[in-house]
Amino acid sequence: MVLVSEGITGFAFFFPFFLRTSTNSPSGSIVSCTTMAFVVSSVALATCNLCGTTSAFVVDSLAIMNASTFVGSPVSAFSFAASSLQMNGWCPYCLQWKQSFGNVSQKTRCSMIFPESILIGNERGGCFVTSTSINTLAKLWFAFSMVILSVVMKGGKITQVGKYNEIAKSGSDFMNLVGAHRTALSKFEGIIEDCNDLRRNVEKDVNKIESTREDENKISGQEGQLVQEEEREKGRVGFPVYWKYLTLAYRGWLVPLILLAEILFQLLQIGSNYWMTWATAVSDDVTPPVKRSVLISVYVALAVGSSSWNLARALLHVTAAYKTAQILFYKMHSAIFCAPMSFFDSTPSGRILNRASTDQSIVDWSLASDVGAVAFSVVQILGVVAVMSQVSWRVLIFFIAILLSDIWLQRCYIGSARELSRLSSVRKAPLVQHFAETISGATTIRSFGQEARFMDTSMDLIDSYSRPLFYYKAASGWLDVRLDALSLVLFTSLLVFLICIPEGTIDPSIAGLAVTYGLNLSMLQSLLVWYACQMENKMISVERMLQYTCIPSEPPQLIESNRPDPHWPTQGEINICNLQVRYAPHMPFVLRGVTCTMFGGKKTGIVGRTGSGKSTLIQTLFRIIEPTTGQIFIDGVDICSIGLHDLRSKLSIIPQDPTMFMGTVRGNLDPLGEYTDEQIWEAIDKCHLGDEVRKRECKLDSAVVENGENWSVGQRQLMCLGRVLLNKRKVLVLDEATASVDTISDNLIQQTIQQHFSGSTVITIAHRITSVVQSDMVLLLDHGLVLEYDSPKRLLQEKSSLFAKLVSEYTRR
Repeated sequence: MVLVSEGITGFAFFFPFFLRTSTNSPSGSIVSCTTMAFVVSSVALATCNLCGTTSAFVVDSLAIMNASTFVGSPVSAFSFAASSLQMNGWCPYCLQWKQSFGNVSQKTRCSMIFPESILIGNERGGCFVTSTSINTLAKLWFAFSMVILSVVMKGGKITQVGKYNEIAKSGSDFMNLVGAHRTALSKFEGIIEDCNDLRRNVEKDVNKIESTREDENKISGQEGQLVQEEEREKGRVGFPVYWKYLTLAYRGWLVPLILLAEILFQLLQIGSNYWMTWATAVSDDVTPPVKRSVLISVYVALAVGSSSWNLARALLHVTAAYKTAQILFYKMHSAIFCAPMSFFDSTPSGRILNRASTDQSIVDWSLASDVGAVAFSVVQILGVVAVMSQVSWRVLIFFIAILLSDIWLQRCYIGSARELSRLSSVRKAPLVQHFAETISGATTIRSFGQEARFMDTSMDLIDSYSRPLFYYKAASGWLDVRLDALSLVLFTSLLVFLICIPEGTIDPSIAGLAVTYGLNLSMLQSLLVWYACQMENKMISVERMLQYTCIPSEPPQLIESNRPDPHWPTQGEINICNLQVRYAPHMPFVLRGVTCTMFGGKKTGIVGRTGSGKSTLIQTLFRIIEPTTGQIFIDGVDICSIGLHDLRSKLSIIPQDPTMFMGTVRGNLDPLGEYTDEQIWEAIDKCHLGDEVRKRECKLDSAVVENGENWSVGQRQLMCLGRVLLNKRKVLVLDEATASVDTISDNLIQQTIQQHFSGSTVITIAHRITSVVQSDMVLLLDHGLVLEYDSPKRLLQEKSSLFAKLVSEYTRR
């Protein structure tokens, strides 16, 4: 038994797969079912129980698309996905195909994936001959004769159950979709016969092209790899990193003030201690050199002065640290926000999150304290040395020897600790990314039954991150023990020296002061080495953040010397001249010499197999990807010679993945508040969402959650249509905009565009031929090359036309 589902606008239709059931089902029996996308998992579980199976899993559309990215042909892509699942030990009995092929080209979907991989019985050995399958789709792709059972749902309730002929007679919900699908197909009735005549002539040419593709797709792993290994510095942290950190806040003017405050604090502290030593009587028999009131007054004045400068030092230090962290945060995030899309294509989100969270936290909290502790320890050591040189200068010989030993230990430690710190920072990025992806995909992971596998992966990543961190902590403990031991040796040496000198050689009060400062000296030299090591280790976070401040940014938003006319473009004519594009310097070209002219006010459809360069061409038009060579002109203006804001604000796009932001319906349609409520309602009615918005309690102020999850994919797509209707532009791009909507919504979108963008240049990228066959011109891309560019009528008349082949593939269903 096979269960296949589709759902997009409140009700859905299920399509058949020629598969055998695994248990308790007659061989070759087929079931088709409809359901809402959010209840498919429940239907899958019920199907497993019905069939006597015990496991189920979901194949998401993204997984299929990722597979087709890495493998040459679509057939191999699907086989890759299927075999990968089986090799991983999943081997499910119940498969749920969740709109897995909505974004795959028509040829791939109808001619390769399903016939070769799913619609295969025992005699041909399909990939899933023992699997029950549930499919959530948005299109009517297959013949109804294959369906023996359909379940129609609307508004989350089952409205019809039965065979196709039964529900076709008893209800209208199901027939609305069928009628819309037949209406779309009826547009081809006049060309079906011609296409059938062309099939044999085209077949040979297609086979030649396919063989060429396979040869060209053999790219080496490193050359075709977009995501590269994370960069990691080696060796000592360079002086420019320290200098940049110290001079970020107020150009470094606070640094000498902080040092001055520390020096004055230390001088006054030494002065107060020396005053108490000199002015206090050794015994009651000795007359004090000053009166008690003078003793107390001077000491209080010195203590207050010392405390005041210490407070000033702390305030200046906090101000500098806060301002430095703030500026560094702003510079890094400004560079990330202005980075080109190629940066995000090649940089996993975990790397960015690691720098923005872990490294930023180190800069905010602990680095400033370590830098301040190093400076404070140096000043205090100098003060202690100055005092002890007046009392017991011979002890300084031991101090120099101990200090040299500390420096030797520091050099032994810092090399390993520095690299361990860098390694732990690099290994934390995959852990952060895996946690973020696991949390966002928890529902899918549970539906796969893969909790244990993801838990094992998490533990492996935690171990990978913890190993260098553990060794880093162990090395720190190693250094700490030896520094404490050397401090003990220094202090013991001082005590032995004071005990061994003859009586009367030194004043007892001065000896006590020397012991006090000697104890501080042994502790301070240990702390100095410790904080210096910690400062260098944590300065790696500044080093990593500064790397992201140097990210190459997008071209400027405005070029004042070359701004286009405010009414540009007036015609919308697009000239593409020898355009070559690739995503990175080490990667092959995606577009290889595209040259064509899209006439102003005309509708141009761009077709081609998955990976032919259709979306890349549109990204280049918006300068999301900069051309490697070649030029694009819009009404005679080179788009690379003007600012990005001037270019992108004059173009409109309905993207493949509809985007809605957290807020309200009004905020999503008119984020800048440029239009009245009447204009917004007019746009909503034109995009056929008026009834849906009006029945909500808050109307235009209805809530939109993050990513628009409380709206269906089709409604989000229509909302994007409403945006472009509000800010109507001369150039409109539809980047596979109807891939996720049902046939009825697709027809509505097409009608709206024809009515309200009749004078605009419309560029349509679509997998379904119905979306482009009525265009004025059709551009056929294959492997980054223009194979055909002419009107649909002329292309269909050409005996060797590949576009005719695509049409024939569609009409044969």
